[in-house]
Amino acid sequence: MNIMEWILVIIASIHLVVCPFTKVEESFNLQAMHDLLYHRFNISQYDHLEFPGVVPRTFLGPIFVTVLSAPFIVINSVFGASKFLSQYVVRAVLGTTVIFAFQTYRLALEKEFGKVMTTWLILITASQFHFMYYLSRPLPNTFALILTLLAYGYWIRQKHLHLIVTTAAAVIIFRGEVAILLGFILLTELTARRLTIKDLLKYGISSGLVMLALTVHVDSYFWQRWVWPEGEVLWYNIVLNKSSEWGTSPWLWYFYSAIPRAMSFSLFLLPLGLMVDRRIWVLVFPALGFITCYSFLPHKELRFIMYVFPLLNTAAARGCAYLWNTRLKSLFRVLLVLCVCFHLVFNLVTSGLLLYISYHNYPGGFALARLHQLEGDRTDVSVHIDVFTAQTGVSRFAQVNPFWK
Repeated sequence: MNIMEWILVIIASIHLVVCPFTKVEESFNLQAMHDLLYHRFNISQYDHLEFPGVVPRTFLGPIFVTVLSAPFIVINSVFGASKFLSQYVVRAVLGTTVIFAFQTYRLALEKEFGKVMTTWLILITASQFHFMYYLSRPLPNTFALILTLLAYGYWIRQKHLHLIVTTAAAVIIFRGEVAILLGFILLTELTARRLTIKDLLKYGISSGLVMLALTVHVDSYFWQRWVWPEGEVLWYNIVLNKSSEWGTSPWLWYFYSAIPRAMSFSLFLLPLGLMVDRRIWVLVFPALGFITCYSFLPHKELRFIMYVFPLLNTAAARGCAYLWNTRLKSLFRVLLVLCVCFHLVFNLVTSGLLLYISYHNYPGGFALARLHQLEGDRTDVSVHIDVFTAQTGVSRFAQVNPFWK
C-alpha cells in the first residue's frame, strides 16, 4: 500500500477505536467469529444454535476472517490480553480486507483515468463517514462489499471470467440483491458486445453451481440442517416481504436521505464529473439502476446500498481532478479548486460529528464493560442480557471473565 491507502487505514482505525462495539445486525457474524476462534469444532457451544436469529447467515465470511485473525489471537492469548481485544482484531482484519479490495478498484481506475483522479477518490472516501464506518463492521453487506469492489476492478480491466465468478460468490453466498447491481454491469458488457451471452451462461451457471454447493455444504454443517442461507434470506425478504416488519421508508428515501448523508458535500461534485467525462456515465449507470430497482423494497437502510458509494465517489473525484488539472487557467478556477479542497474539510467535520453521535449509540456494550470493572474479580456472577443490551453492544467477546454465566 502507498501513503494514500494508509490514509484509509488510519481513518478506519479511528472509527474502530472510537466505536468498538457492534449492534444486532452484526451479531451473527461477530458471534460466529468468536465461536470459531474459541470453541472451534465444539459446535454444540456455538451461539447461533441457541440464538438463531430471524434468518440463517453463512459461515463462509466468518471463517475467512477467522483464518486471517488466528495468528493475532494466539499472540493475544500468549500475552494474557483481554479477550475483548480479539474483537478489535477480527474487525481490523475485516476492514483491512475491504481496503485491499478498494485498492484493486483504485489501481484499475488509475490505469484508465490517471493518478490525480484516484488520489481525489481516496481523499473523498476517507473524508466521508458511512463507508469508513461500515468497512470494519461484520455485516453480510461488508462481506459482499469486498467481492463487489473486486468485481469493479475486474470490470474495468475487462477480466470477464473473474467478474462473473466474483459476482456469483457475492450473490449466492452473501447478498442476493447485489445481483441487481452487478447484473447491470454485465448487461453493460453484453450491450457493448465485450461479453457474449454464451460466455456469460457458460461461466455464470458453472460458477453459480460451485458457489451454491460450497455454501450449502459448509453452512449445513454449522447449522446442523440442510440450508442455503442466502436463499432463505431472499425468500424471507422478497417473496414473503417480511423485511417490511422492521420498518418502511418512502420510495425516494435512498435518493433524498441515504445518498446525501453518505456522500456529504461531495455530492455537489458528482454532476461535474458526469459532464466532463462521458466514461463516468458507464460507471454511474449501474449504481443508479441498482438504487432505483432496490427502492421498490419497502424496508430501507443505508447499509443496503453501501456498494454504490465507490462508484458515485468516482464521479465526484473525476470532477475534482478536472478542476485541479485546469486550476491555472484563471483566477476563478483557482477559487473553485480552493472550494473543492475545503469541501473535504466540511466532510471531515460532518464525519466527526456523526462519529461522536455513534460513540454514544452502544449503551449495552458500555454497561457490560462497566460491570466487569465493578465485579471483574468475582467468579460467582450470573448476568442477564436483556433485549436492548443485546442489540446495542454486547457480544461474546465482551465476556472477559470466563467464569461468568
